[in-house]
Amino acid sequence: MSGTTLDAPLVPVSPTTRVLACATDEIGEVAADVVATVAPDGVLGVATGSSPLALYTALIRRRDEGLSTERLRLFALDEYVGLDADDPRSYAAYVRAVIAEPLGIPNDRVRVPSGSSPADAEAYERSIVEAGGVDLQIVGIGRNGHIGFNEPGSDAETRTRVVELDESTRRANAEHFDGDLSLVPARAMTQGVATILSARRIVLVASGAAKAAALRSALLGPVTADNPASFLQRHRDVTVVADLDALREDR
Repeated sequence: MSGTTLDAPLVPVSPTTRVLACATDEIGEVAADVVATVAPDGVLGVATGSSPLALYTALIRRRDEGLSTERLRLFALDEYVGLDADDPRSYAAYVRAVIAEPLGIPNDRVRVPSGSSPADAEAYERSIVEAGGVDLQIVGIGRNGHIGFNEPGSDAETRTRVVELDESTRRANAEHFDGDLSLVPARAMTQGVATILSARRIVLVASGAAKAAALRSALLGPVTADNPASFLQRHRDVTVVADLDALREDR
């Protein structure tokens, strides 16, 4: 593994959490070293957005070099309410184009939350259970500490559900909607905190100084719904892969 375990300042963290600090351009490779262990036929929980892009690029390169990924099963963290799965701004489209198709994973092995009713949410939870649970879940962290779309205030018992998106989250995602905040959906269906924590392993990927305060609070602060990522401290197997800017003590 090309990353190095960070000795300071983020010590001590939870005894079940390891922090791998690396250069920004190494994040994808370091994270892929961990994620590739679920191949050839594990259940992989996938995050969307910019944070894990380098990780997916590294996994695709490994497939080109012989890693078998076609039998992986994918479960996405979240999806906007109101966007059709064929809308290029949807996470369904992202998962297909960025992850599933390049890794050779057929559509019938890919699940993305859809709909907007409690029954839709329960069906998604049930599909994860029927798959045997998630072997490894990839997550990012929002500037406000959200994981998935579990915004501040989300407690540890939450399961897949429809949520109202914080304005700060919508502003951060407006770049994918031509910079127009009014086009960013106000609601999303997301795996809950408890759903995420039910994965057997979790890999959190973060980069940049803008994530430093939320990440430090998640790793070293109190476990609180004010920073939903802090609930990861309760998980038995978490790997954080982050660059030095995201791990700065003084941010």
